[in-house]
Order: sequence, then structure tokens, then C-alpha cells
Amino acid sequence: MSILELRKLWGNDPLIIVCVGVLIQDETGRILLQRRGDDGLWGEPGGALEPGEDFLTAARRELLEETGLVCPDLHLLPIAEALQGGPEFFSIYPNGHEVYIVGMRAHGTLPASALDHAAPDDSGETLELRWFALDDLPPISKNVNRLSLSLLRSRVGLPPLPLEPTPPAPPIGNHLMELRKLVGPRPLHAPGANVLVTGEQGCLLLLRHGGTGKWTVPGGSLEPGESFEECARRELFEETGLRAATLEPLEMFCGPDYRYMYLHGDVVDNVSVLYRAEDVAGQLTPQEGEVLEVGWFGLDELPEDEELSGTLIQDNLKVWKRGQSV
Repeated sequence: MSILELRKLWGNDPLIIVCVGVLIQDETGRILLQRRGDDGLWGEPGGALEPGEDFLTAARRELLEETGLVCPDLHLLPIAEALQGGPEFFSIYPNGHEVYIVGMRAHGTLPASALDHAAPDDSGETLELRWFALDDLPPISKNVNRLSLSLLRSRVGLPPLPLEPTPPAPPIGNHLMELRKLVGPRPLHAPGANVLVTGEQGCLLLLRHGGTGKWTVPGGSLEPGESFEECARRELFEETGLRAATLEPLEMFCGPDYRYMYLHGDVVDNVSVLYRAEDVAGQLTPQEGEVLEVGWFGLDELPEDEELSGTLIQDNLKVWKRGQSV
């Protein structure tokens, strides 16, 4: 369901919003910024994903809506640079809405002259568009924009922009379940993380989930204020008792292929980062009630697709198999 519909039910309290930021640079490295209609400050084009939308589709749509421009080489940044999320991504909008932004960044290039043809829509989100040098930026709106610009500044040896102070992240609860109480089975974005754990014999750890009876990898939904990596670490420990010294982000899964309907009818649009665990330690202890069974599976021993918990897990395993065959 849309953010506006959700807000009517949820009020101003913090929501996790899945967003994409669009970083467009010209031939001299200047960045395209919009002066925002809500606070009058400057930031990158971008916004929230629609239900079932993938990040690149959303990036193209938001760029067109907020600038009237089309960028032929628009692409998602490498995953380590693209990911957004964590307590520093908290914002309070002028209307009182509180959000934790999670998502990805896209990047592209346009000639400076493209701005002559800019035509933002009539929503009022964009008051002005202008190119800025990375070392001569205007007043920047919100940490989400400051962090994106700091990423580009680091590439040319410039220091990061200072961040606005943010409150501590709320205690871990069950954000998705609380939303469900209000919205029923309607589709909700479910940002989260999954983890590939490979044992000493090269076998992959799979868990039989208590809710579905199907095989899955360790992982779960993100809580307000968590980064994707923090979610992956927490879920790995909760479901298995294991800890990883390093978690390497491999791939983001998002879009219409990753909509999932649970047996009781609830629908989620998964927005899931897959991590590879390195240097795993601890006693394998399945989470009571959540995990019915654990198993280590070799490359030729994996469960059939119908035994796996949906397309997301099937594609997670394809990533693991590709890595094993290299």
C-alpha cells in the first residue's frame, strides 16, 4: 500500500521507508540538486518505491517526476556504495512524519546543457534545479542527502559533510507485525537481510522455517534504525546462535519477482540484501519455534525449488551456487 495510505493508519510515528536516491553528475563532476518544496533546502532527486517496484525503475520514475529528465546511463551503484540505512537516516518532515530511510543509490551522467530542458511535474516537490560543485554545496536537507554527497566527495578527496544529530534507534520489536495489525493482509514492503553460511565442508546452512515448513537461509525483517548489515547480524544470531566476523553484501533483491504471500494470506514485497558470512563462530542453536530443523547441503544436495520458501530464497541459492562453481 502507498505511504499516504499507511500514514492515515499509522500517524506520525516512525516508519521504515524504502527509497532510492538519484545522483546525477555533469561532464565536470558537478552534482544536480533540487531545492525541495517541503523545507526549502537542497537534496538529490529521489523518493519512495511504489509497491512491487524495483530500485532502478523507481530511480527513473523519480528523476522524471522531479526534474523532467531522462538519464540513459542511470544505474545502481555497486552494492557497498548503494546501500542506505541505519540510525543516521532518521528524519522528521515538516508535517511531523518520522521516517527511517533504507534503500539504494543510483548514479548517472548528463551534460550540463540538459538542465535547459528540465521540466519538473506540478507536485511542488521541486522548487528549483541547479548544478553544484562538490566543494561548493548549498544548505543540504537531511542526512540522507548529506551521506550521498559525502560518498561522491570522498571520491575526489573531500571531507564528509557534517550530519544532523539523530535520536537513538528504538528498541528491537516487530515493526512489520505492528503494521499488520492496522493494514491486514495488504502488500507491505519488507526490507531485510539474508545470510549465506558455508561450513567447513563447503556445505550451505539451511533452516526449515516454523511458519512455512519450507527451507530458507538465516535472515529476516529489518527494524527501525537498523542498517541492512545490522539486521543480518541480529537475525543470524537469533535464528542460529552464530556470529560472523565479516558480512559481505552480495546482491539486493527487490521488485515484482519477490512479492510473497504467506499461508495466512499476508503479502510482502521483499527488499532483501544477501550477505556472505565469513569467519563464523559459535554453537549452532536453532531458534525455538522459529526453526524446525537445520541442515547442511552440498551443491548437488539442495532442496527442490518447491521445498524452498519462495522465489527470494531460490534466487539466494542461485547466487551461492554461482560462487561455488567459480
